[in-house]
Amino acid sequence: MKTLLIVFHTMTGGAGQMAEAARAGAATEAPVNVRLLPAGVAGGDDVRQADGYVFVTPENLAAMSGVMKDFFDRTYYAALDTVAGRPYATLVCAGSDGANAVRQIERICTGWRLKPVCEPIIVCTHAQTPEAILAPKTIAAPDLERCKDTGAAIAAGLALGIF
Repeated sequence: MKTLLIVFHTMTGGAGQMAEAARAGAATEAPVNVRLLPAGVAGGDDVRQADGYVFVTPENLAAMSGVMKDFFDRTYYAALDTVAGRPYATLVCAGSDGANAVRQIERICTGWRLKPVCEPIIVCTHAQTPEAILAPKTIAAPDLERCKDTGAAIAAGLALGIF
């Protein structure tokens, strides 16, 4: 059975909601084992044992979160040369534009030689004040549906042997 690993970090709940939506979408595609792991917990063995990935991060200071960066720092060399060709997707909960967080993840995945199989999804909350940035987030249903569709698409591709 193929395994889809969803690695996420969330501070205010937005990225967590997006990760859970991707998990829900992927869970509709049997027989795929879906693992949803916080970035602070996921390790090199988790990456090596998965057949595909969804990386979910908030945008912090125009970058991926520090906890997500730590995940990649801890797992990069453990997985290097063992995951080439596997599919991945990226979801970003942004306060402004999220583009740099996407670029950072793309660069890392290029080094791993992963294959992007879905367009990155950036959900912009427009949180610009300290109060708005730190406030709990609620992601709108249409955006959660896009995240769910991404999870379903990558899981279906794994289940069907497309990637």
